[in-house]
Amino acid sequence: MMRMKTKPTGRSPMNGGSAGGVGGGRESGAEWELRPGGMLVQKRNPDSDRSSAPPPTIRLRVKYGSTYHQISISSQATFGELKKMLTGPTGLHHQDQKLIFKDKERDSNAFLDMSGVKDKSKIVLIEDPISQEKRILEMRKNAKMEKASKSISEISLEVDALAGQVSALESMIAKGGKVAEKDVLNLTDLLMNQLLKLDGIIDYGDVKLQRKMQVI
Repeated sequence: MMRMKTKPTGRSPMNGGSAGGVGGGRESGAEWELRPGGMLVQKRNPDSDRSSAPPPTIRLRVKYGSTYHQISISSQATFGELKKMLTGPTGLHHQDQKLIFKDKERDSNAFLDMSGVKDKSKIVLIEDPISQEKRILEMRKNAKMEKASKSISEISLEVDALAGQVSALESMIAKGGKVAEKDVLNLTDLLMNQLLKLDGIIDYGDVKLQRKMQVI
């Protein structure tokens, strides 16, 4: 019997061949998915799961200050999802948290099981003052924008009402009617007051566009 000779493919079974093999190109070929909570995490490959059974729930010991919190969570959850669960018992906003596991801060997008977290693992929670300051500043900015937008909307209603009065006076003049100078001056003053109010509103993005349209 003749033996068939196979041609070498240039790929070694030991090193996995190209960068797409085991240990190579993992980051560049990674796919991402959006979790229900709005967090972007690395997408899992369903073919790599050993079984179709749901992931086990694990209990974690999270230390915050001098207090320990027992948290039950899916082993395949992310650190970001764990942060959101810790908001209730700790009173700390999830964006103001840092989670330390094995002396290393963990990214919110990282999976618990892929980071080596197991049942009864200990995780340390610390407050992130820089993130907290940024979030508070952003909240204040948004509040100012909302207040400015509301003010412009109120001014817009006033201007629309005054514009109706101006149109009525113009129609009267066009028909040969007489308009009292006092009425004209009064309308002019009211319109100027609204313009001064607009000048006192700080420009923020879309609010700036609203203000510009009213001035025009």
